[in-house]
Amino acid sequence: MADTTTGRRGPARRVRVRIAVAYAVLLLATAAAAAFAIREVLLLQLENRVESALAQELSEFNRYLLFAAEPAAARPDPTLSGAFDLYLSRNVPSREEAFVAFVDGELYRSALSRFPVDGVPPDVVARFTDPDAAPDDLPAGRFDTVEGPGFYRSLPVQLGVESGVFVVMVLPLDEFAGITLVQVFGAAGVLGVLLVAAAGAWVIVRRLLGPVELLTETAEQISRSDLDRRIDVRGTGQAADMARTFNAMLDRIEAVFRAEREFVRDASHELRVPVTVCMGNLEVLALELGQDGDDAADHRATIALVTDELSRMGRIVDDLRLLADAGLGDFLQPEDVDLGVLRDDLLAKARVLAPRTWLAEGGAAGTARADRHRLTEAVMNLADNAVRHTGPGDEIAIGADVRDGEVLLWVRDAGAGVAPTDQARIFDRFRRGSGAYRAYRGSGLGLSIVKVIAEAHGGRVTLDSTPGAGSTFTLRLPLRP
Repeated sequence: MADTTTGRRGPARRVRVRIAVAYAVLLLATAAAAAFAIREVLLLQLENRVESALAQELSEFNRYLLFAAEPAAARPDPTLSGAFDLYLSRNVPSREEAFVAFVDGELYRSALSRFPVDGVPPDVVARFTDPDAAPDDLPAGRFDTVEGPGFYRSLPVQLGVESGVFVVMVLPLDEFAGITLVQVFGAAGVLGVLLVAAAGAWVIVRRLLGPVELLTETAEQISRSDLDRRIDVRGTGQAADMARTFNAMLDRIEAVFRAEREFVRDASHELRVPVTVCMGNLEVLALELGQDGDDAADHRATIALVTDELSRMGRIVDDLRLLADAGLGDFLQPEDVDLGVLRDDLLAKARVLAPRTWLAEGGAAGTARADRHRLTEAVMNLADNAVRHTGPGDEIAIGADVRDGEVLLWVRDAGAGVAPTDQARIFDRFRRGSGAYRAYRGSGLGLSIVKVIAEAHGGRVTLDSTPGAGSTFTLRLPLRP
């Protein structure tokens, strides 16, 4: 029989994985949102510090410019270019800062000794040398460099006949590097916490779902008639109470199943004995009435009728016994079955059922793991069913093949077919086609036995039928159950 351990534990393991993954995804989303918020806060604080530094530099230059323009100043007739020269010679920019002076729309002078890049960024030059742009339009803004983004603030000035703009720039690479470093360490920390949290969630979920997994495994075992299976109850609490309740339910279910099977077995045994006795006595009576005469002929006909009915009753008893045994663990005795040999044996056995045109179909190549005797019983039931729905000389084919990982065994006939209204229920017990009662006598258990044998192998039986054109019954079984 197939190993069902993986199938039993698969759903429970998938539940654990889903819960752990959902927990990890939620934690990751929270960490990502937190990291984004922290970055935005750090960038906002950086912009505020840069803004303050730029405003301070412009304020100092503005005070210097006002002093240079006073009549009592050291230079009574200052010019704007001269004021820029004197200020830039006396003031050194801070780290990552730069001073740039524009006079009459042209770049006049710059102080870039401590600026991280060489030269005034083209964005800044283009902004303040554009003849169509007013200096007051963009007193502050950003610019791009090969090292990263920077900030600037500008102060339009007028001294004498000259007009210009004093620009202070900041390229805070150290600040950006610090923010990046915080993000890297934060991401590493979040990843570590995420792994620890995921492992913890896995352990917690596994402990919480442990009783559920046991219930699932036990229920799967019961579906395969392992009625002795019980849950190992450990400790106290809700899980233990649930396990005890489930075990008590299993005790009741087992008692019902055992009582049903014992009843069927006892009934089969008790029915078989009187059937056998009646048939034996009828056969003796038929021999004693061997003389000629009308009364003797009537008696023989009655005896033949009763004997036939008793034979049919015996077959019904055997079929019921088989259906009752289908739920037992030893119902199948699997072995390696050569499909070619099996098909040829089935065809040889079916030929004696009735004079039909018997054919072999399918590649019949390969070996399957199955119960040879049960498959023979199922196919012979299908062949007998095909004989009942065909006439002498009609075509009946038995085939075997392996397709798409499935073992296919089929019986095809050229009979009357099955009506669409009967196809959905034809495999039910004691169900027969709408016209079968007029065509032949039967118990309605043959096709249900075929279905039980197919399902016991982990497969199914299908019907492809067209009224007036025949039917094809196919057993579809896994190649290696």
